[in-house]
Amino acid sequence: MEMSSRPRERERTVVATMIRVYCRGSGHGGRLCDDCTELLNYARARIEACPFADSKPFCSQCEIHCYEKDMRERIRRVMRFSGPRMLLYHPLVALRHLADQLIRPRGE
Repeated sequence: MEMSSRPRERERTVVATMIRVYCRGSGHGGRLCDDCTELLNYARARIEACPFADSKPFCSQCEIHCYEKDMRERIRRVMRFSGPRMLLYHPLVALRHLADQLIRPRGE
């Protein structure tokens, strides 16, 4: 996966990768299932609509919660499942994400 220097693009990459890891690891098949595709499209739309533009913090660090409650729980489930597996399956994406968390503002 190509990594960009723009925070929004990097976040899209991380979210998409985590959803794919979750879908595959949850036995949904080789391709994204309909539920995971819906979540991915929703997450992409929320990232695009972020009022912080390219200076945005990670959603988990943001003071504004723009995900609907049920979608927020779904993405949390994906992240809890995929987070520990990212270093194994996508180490460069995971390391870049960890580095970004250390240097990015916390939505002040």
